[in-house]
Amino acid sequence: MKLKSALFGTTYHFRDVKEVLAKANEEKSGDQLAGIAAADAKERMAAKLVLADLTLADIRNHPLLPPETDEVSRVIEQSVNEKMYAEIRNWTVAELREYLLRQETGESDIRRISRGLTSEMVAACAKLMSNLDLIQAASKIEVRTHCNITIGQKGVLAGRAQPNHPTDSIQGIKASLFEALSYGIGDAVIGINPVIDSAESVRNILQETKEVMAKWQIPTQNCVLAHVKTQMKAIRQGAPADLVFQSLAGTEAGNKAFGIDVALLDEADELIRREGTGTGPNVWYFETGQGSELSAEAHHGIDQVTLEARCYGLARKYKPFIVNTVVGFIGPEYLYDSKQVIRAGLEDHFMGKLQQLPMGVDVCYTNHMKADQNDMDNLAVLLAAAGVNYLIGVAMADDCMLNYQSTSYHDIATLREMLQLRPAPEFERWLVRMGIMENGKLTPLAGDPTLFM
Repeated sequence: MKLKSALFGTTYHFRDVKEVLAKANEEKSGDQLAGIAAADAKERMAAKLVLADLTLADIRNHPLLPPETDEVSRVIEQSVNEKMYAEIRNWTVAELREYLLRQETGESDIRRISRGLTSEMVAACAKLMSNLDLIQAASKIEVRTHCNITIGQKGVLAGRAQPNHPTDSIQGIKASLFEALSYGIGDAVIGINPVIDSAESVRNILQETKEVMAKWQIPTQNCVLAHVKTQMKAIRQGAPADLVFQSLAGTEAGNKAFGIDVALLDEADELIRREGTGTGPNVWYFETGQGSELSAEAHHGIDQVTLEARCYGLARKYKPFIVNTVVGFIGPEYLYDSKQVIRAGLEDHFMGKLQQLPMGVDVCYTNHMKADQNDMDNLAVLLAAAGVNYLIGVAMADDCMLNYQSTSYHDIATLREMLQLRPAPEFERWLVRMGIMENGKLTPLAGDPTLFM
């Protein structure tokens, strides 16, 4: 295994695969904060040259975090289809990239080889790709999932209605939700981030959203994004939850900082399948985001892109209905500006899709980051072109509870109209019955929340 490269008269030596992966990464303030980033563009290019020639077997045989000491690594290892891996183990990372981008390589071809890939191989490939490469490769991959309805079809852009409220006011939540529905948003999920992480609050919100769904016969799913233990308690008390939610990290230590481990996720999985109200078979909602492991001092010297790919390797075990990266939420310590946020959004979407996950993206930023709403518009268009399964919708693109900027309900409606995309088929049929949509376009009634009052 060659770990050095000569470039412009300088020979660059890299200690191990972990260092190659870190220094081959596109510039990220989080890697710089961790002290593992390339010193300059020349060292970054030298690392990319080394990475391009590593084989997939090199990456698997030199684990960044051994399965003996990390349960996320064990989950990733156990998911590998050994027969498929044997066919591609001698491919270089460059050859994997070329295969994915080749015109004749179709969605079924990619789905087949994905079973032989580890998360680290997927991350390595992303590091050799331009933004356009990431869009092209991801656009080939279709991942359909079903809870109460099916999403993920090519030509479909679903939306999560995120009607958060700073005091968990049911009336406030409903007011925002009615606006979302009036724009045709909510087919991915009606998902509320609660202020109060209690079983009682979670149960109340789930019951109220279920009542809205039943009254208006809305074909969708509900979820309250509290800690998984709180949701489990609420479900055991009879709360009607279609999906169960949890944020994930890419290391065992990172997940412990979230208060979870694989045993707890297994317990929640059994509970939601036994007592949840979703039809299934896909009944999980996971969120991720580059940088969370560094925040918890649980990154083990691994770069944030590779750690993000490992989140998806863990999520894959539970066959989720939806996954999304909250791409710009953590702040400029990890993604400094709009250029880094846009890159991260495209990386995360590609890496999740290559691991056969139903990827959405929260196209977002915080107010202390060097980014603005125009940057988010740009990323949303790029992701829609890449075939993202769903985007997040909040009232006026401003989440008044989480205090960050995302995409609005009408932004998602605009993307559908502009790029000739549609809501999920069952949801679109409901919109037609309500008079909100006709022939794939919103009617003059759209945007009027009083339809539901």
